[in-house]
Amino acid sequence: MKKVNTRELHRDLGYFYLGLIITFAISGIFMNHRDRFDAAKFTIETSNVKISVVIDKEITEETAKAIGASLGIKDQFRRHKIKKNILSLSYEKNDVEIDLATGIGQITTFVKTPVISQMMKLHKNTSNWWIYFSDVFGISLIFIALTGAMMIKHGKYTFKQRGWKLALAGILFPILFLIFG
Repeated sequence: MKKVNTRELHRDLGYFYLGLIITFAISGIFMNHRDRFDAAKFTIETSNVKISVVIDKEITEETAKAIGASLGIKDQFRRHKIKKNILSLSYEKNDVEIDLATGIGQITTFVKTPVISQMMKLHKNTSNWWIYFSDVFGISLIFIALTGAMMIKHGKYTFKQRGWKLALAGILFPILFLIFG
C-alpha cells in the first residue's frame, strides 16, 4: 500500500475544491454587502400603491396573501413581516412594503441575477446533503491550510521562522474586530 503523501493530498484537495472556493469567495463578497444592494436580483419595475384596508398589528399569512392578491401580485408567496410599522410581503418575483399608518407603499418587481443568485444560494442552502458536503469542505479547508503552512521545511520562510507570526496576525485580526467592531 502506498504511503499517503501530504503534499499530493494538499494539492489534489486544492484542485478539487478550486471551483467551490472561488464560488464561495465571490458569493461571500456579495453577501457581505447585501445590506447595500442585493446582487442576487435586480429591479425591473417599481410602482407606488395605496391600500384602503384597515390593518391590525397582527397580520396572518392569509391576510398578507389577500393584500398581495388585491395588489395584483400573482407569483408564489414566500413570507411576510412587520417591522417599525412597515408591512413587508415577499414573493418569488415581487417585494411589497406598505406603511401601516398611511396604507402607502411600493411594489418592486425583480428578476434573479443569473449565476450570482445561484452562487449566493449555496450560502443559504440547508438541505442535508449540502450541509454534510459543506462540513467535509470546511474540514478539507482546515487540512489545506495546515498542510500548506507546513510545506516549507527549510529556510527563513518556514512556519517556525516566519509563518507563525503571520498566522497569529491572521487569528488576532478577526478577534479584535469581534471585540471592537
